[in-house]
Amino acid sequence: MKTKFTILLALIIAPTIHFCQSFSAPVEYMNYMSKEYKRINKDTWDYTSAVAHGKSARKVEKKRKEVLKTVDNARKSIRKIKGYNGDNALRDSVISFLNINYNVINYDYAKIVDMEAISEQSYDAMEAYLMAQDKANAKLGSASDMLKLQHDAYARSHNILIDTKKDDISLKLEAAEKVFDYYHEIYLIFFKSYKQESYLLDAIKRGDVNAIEQNKNALISTSKEGIEKLKPIKSFKGDPTIKTSCKNMLTFYQMEAKDDITTITDFYLKNDNFNKLKAAFDSKKEGKRTQADVDEFNAAVNDVNSASDAFNIKNNELFTKRGGLLDKWNNSVDRFLDKHVSK
Repeated sequence: MKTKFTILLALIIAPTIHFCQSFSAPVEYMNYMSKEYKRINKDTWDYTSAVAHGKSARKVEKKRKEVLKTVDNARKSIRKIKGYNGDNALRDSVISFLNINYNVINYDYAKIVDMEAISEQSYDAMEAYLMAQDKANAKLGSASDMLKLQHDAYARSHNILIDTKKDDISLKLEAAEKVFDYYHEIYLIFFKSYKQESYLLDAIKRGDVNAIEQNKNALISTSKEGIEKLKPIKSFKGDPTIKTSCKNMLTFYQMEAKDDITTITDFYLKNDNFNKLKAAFDSKKEGKRTQADVDEFNAAVNDVNSASDAFNIKNNELFTKRGGLLDKWNNSVDRFLDKHVSK
């Protein structure tokens, strides 16, 4: 069950600047750096869009490396310039920001890419994977906030008015961040029960009745908990798509665990009983078998055959329902991201 992750949201300042005096050098100084930010934002948006719209892992990783290269080129370029009128504070702040940006993209996100490979092994691994992304984005956010303070101080000292209106790409990145935050919240609720069901299905495959019962009860608990967690979550901008699909999956898991697993365990119990009875029946010589022994054996054969038929019917029924709902879930995620993260 793959999902859409590894999103980089470096919301870099790209101001529109107005100078109140005829001397324009301070503006040119800020505009020079602003151009570098816009290049980074452009590559960041390409990366974000590739993640949102289902591009291959190879292509997404290529986009990440392109962002990394753009950031590296920007910091090399800015290192070469001198501060305006000997004031290097802004330049040094920009370089510090870009260094943090580069390290997060190069190291933190490289680790996140590695974590993706094991993220689906457990709910805890998936939660840690998403938390690592949140922490990486928080580092970028903090660095961006610090840089903005230096920008504002420089603008005030040089009588520069900064238009607070954000450019189109910055607005798209901010919008995408909200979309992915919402999606990840829903996804974790979905994944907890999805993963728990996988443990249940493994127990069924092994025919381990005790494990089936344990994992059945756990699935009842996680699906009930998930449905309760969904209740206070509002639709995203009036779009209930993934919330509804998630609820439908959780409702299926509840129904499966509460009502349908009994048919599965009934077969294994009757099959176990039949095997024991058959062993005892076979151990008796034919001449010593009573009519009661034969009747009991034949009844056990009928019971296990009937349970086997019910088992197969129920398994096929659940397989079809599960597959259909998972397809709807995956399609709803694709539609949701296509709708709310522009290309």
